[in-house]
Amino acid sequence: MNFALILFILTVITGIFWIFERTVFLPQRRRKAEEAASAFEAANREALGRGDAAVGEDLRRLKATALRQPWWLEYTAGLFPVILIVFLLRSFLFEPFRIPSGSMLPTLHIGDFILVNKYDYGIRLPVLNTKVLEVGAPQKGDIIVFRYPMDESVDFIKRVVATPGDRVEYRDKVLYVNGVEQAQSRLRDFVDDSTMVTLEERTENLSGLEHSIAVDHRRPSWVPMQAVMKKESTCSYNDRGFVCTVPEGKYFAMGDNRDNSEDSRFWGFVPDENLVGKAVCIWANFSDMGRIGSIY
Repeated sequence: MNFALILFILTVITGIFWIFERTVFLPQRRRKAEEAASAFEAANREALGRGDAAVGEDLRRLKATALRQPWWLEYTAGLFPVILIVFLLRSFLFEPFRIPSGSMLPTLHIGDFILVNKYDYGIRLPVLNTKVLEVGAPQKGDIIVFRYPMDESVDFIKRVVATPGDRVEYRDKVLYVNGVEQAQSRLRDFVDDSTMVTLEERTENLSGLEHSIAVDHRRPSWVPMQAVMKKESTCSYNDRGFVCTVPEGKYFAMGDNRDNSEDSRFWGFVPDENLVGKAVCIWANFSDMGRIGSIY
């Protein structure tokens, strides 16, 4: 379901009703209210002249009833300002997402609700996703949401480990960028609640940004070729891992749960035009509200 398209259509439809409400329906109700009030005042001039409170209240109710929006306008024109604000916020500022899998453990857990900054990587037209204003570009270490290259109706979330022009290598579960080892240090073992598998948590220094990764000792560091859905021409695979050179306009992304993540190793680079935004914080997790906060 393309929620952005649905929201755009709702904005247009309710906007049309809002315009007609302001230019046609409301002026009509005002005229009818004035006519009804004039007729009432003529019929009750004596009582109104005496200051009869009951008659005055009847006049106020008569005007309010005549001006009241019908239900079909309340649910169209009446909702337009709210829908418009939601559409603009979601399209150009922030969009909420829910984490559906454990591929970003231990950084993001299943059930985390995150906010994604929509403007850091350029202003894009809603629905069309066409960039109209350059603002910035993903940096190594950024957690990005993007449209899955194999099915653009699906949103994925991963961490950028290499940017255009970088040579990225993954060897024996250690990452190298442009020949520089991205140093790791062991922290602890923890249990993935969704699979009940024990993983090792490590800290990785990715080009100066320290973040946590998970290592599953049950799995090898190499990628089975039968699992590769799209082999990029600038990538090569071996029995210890892989080596890739990232082309212009594309990014290499991996999950923090390195051994349990379907990422650029399997389906290739993330094109710039597929970017949705940068994940910035966790705003809720109804199973553990203590997780609310920044993810960097």
